[in-house]
Amino acid sequence: MKKNIGYRCGRGNESLNKKKKMSDRDRTFLLITIPILLLFFCFNTLPLLKGFLYSFTNFKGYGSYDFVKLRNYIDLFQDARVGKSYLFTFKFALVSTILVNVLSLILALGLNSRIKGKSALRGIYFIPNVLGGLVVGYIFSYLFTYILPALGQAAGIEALSTSLLSGTGTAWFAIVLVCSWQSIAMNTIIYISGLQTVPEDVYEAGAIDGVSGWKKFWSLTFPLIIPFFSINMVLCMKNFLMVFDQIMALTKGGPAQSTESISYLIYNNGMSGGQFGFQSANAFVFFIVIVAISVIQMRITGKKEEQL
Repeated sequence: MKKNIGYRCGRGNESLNKKKKMSDRDRTFLLITIPILLLFFCFNTLPLLKGFLYSFTNFKGYGSYDFVKLRNYIDLFQDARVGKSYLFTFKFALVSTILVNVLSLILALGLNSRIKGKSALRGIYFIPNVLGGLVVGYIFSYLFTYILPALGQAAGIEALSTSLLSGTGTAWFAIVLVCSWQSIAMNTIIYISGLQTVPEDVYEAGAIDGVSGWKKFWSLTFPLIIPFFSINMVLCMKNFLMVFDQIMALTKGGPAQSTESISYLIYNNGMSGGQFGFQSANAFVFFIVIVAISVIQMRITGKKEEQL
């Protein structure tokens, strides 16, 4: 009987110690989580809510303001400059996303093969991603403005004798080149991670069935890296839709507002153009557009994964 009582007491003390340990763990979790949530709310959620509030006003960024109800949203869909910036941004994002993912996948296949020095090559290809967008933009701005035209004139190539940034038909292509060059690195790393998850048994079974070349990639490799393809597509589209640094450094929206992205338009006219309330409405609409595109992409690629 005494043994049973002692055993129960021991079990009781053990459970109390466990509860105490769990409470300590919970306390530590809360001490870490609550400050992070507060910072997220202060620097992310609160500005979003305030911007949404300002979108119903004629606030210029300073001074007093009045509520104008839905006037900003109505004017937004009637503004030709806003429509032009949306058209450029979608065209740029679509072309850049396709170009980056095609080149990244080709590079990943090469760097994942059995070649010498592939670790060093992976490090070299990742360097552009380490550099800041503004730094890269200013470097390429000098290259496109001075170096490339000088080489074009020396070689007698008329198409390269003038700056790519000076023409409305070539400036957007220069921005695509710069953004793609810098974005390929991260996408390549993600694709390499995906390729390394493909079991060798799959390729051995395919070789027995006589599968090789393009058919090997399309039938065996690509279906198994669809999740990584989905991640890259969503991240690329989101990042390119929000392009700002490269445009700020290369063209500042020119020439003739032909490369004015939505992010640059919101910043330029909202901060220095006296259109804070109007551009807040533009930013909120743009936020909804990005979320909608991301959800659609995830659903399409998710269905593709289920089919495979």
